[in-house]
Amino acid sequence: MAYFETQRLVFRDWKDQDLNEFRIMNKDTRVMKYFAKTLTEEETDGFYNKIQDEFRNCGYGLYAVETRHNNGFIGFMGFHWANFNARFTPCIEIGWRLTYEAWGNGHATEGAKACLKYGFETLKFNKIYSFTSKINIQSENVMKKIGMVKIMEFDHPNIIEGSPLRKHVLYAID
Repeated sequence: MAYFETQRLVFRDWKDQDLNEFRIMNKDTRVMKYFAKTLTEEETDGFYNKIQDEFRNCGYGLYAVETRHNNGFIGFMGFHWANFNARFTPCIEIGWRLTYEAWGNGHATEGAKACLKYGFETLKFNKIYSFTSKINIQSENVMKKIGMVKIMEFDHPNIIEGSPLRKHVLYAID
C-alpha cells in the first residue's frame, strides 16, 4: 500500500524484495558513517521486524521509499516511537536512511517535508522530533530545511562515552 507520494518519491509498505536491498544499504560504510557500526544481515532482519511491529502496534512507522521514475527502493523515511532514556522521550521521531546513490539530490528534504505533512495532517501528531549526531551536518541541514528548530544538544545514552557520535543535536516542530 502507498501511503503518500511526492513529485519523485512513493512512501509505501515494505515488500519482501526490499529486505535484500535494506541489508546491502545497512552494510554500506558510507550510509552508516554516522552510526555506531554497519549492520549484519541478522541485525538488519531484526530491525526490519521491529519496523513491521511498529506499524502493527502504532499504525505508523518507517515507510519504504522508492523513486517514481523506476520504482527502485532507496531506503526509508517516516516515524518512530523513540523511548530511550532522555528528558524529551518518549516522543515521535522523524527519521530517514537512504542508499548512498540517493544522496545529494534532495530526496531527504523532499521526503521529510512530505512526512511532516502526513504526520500532522493525517496522523494528527502534535509535535515531531528529530535527532542525529552533531557531526552529521547533512542530516542536521535537512532538519533546518524542513522547518525544524534546534532545541538542544545532548549525549545519546545508547552511544558509548568517548565516541564522536555520542554528542547529538535535537530538533523539533509542532
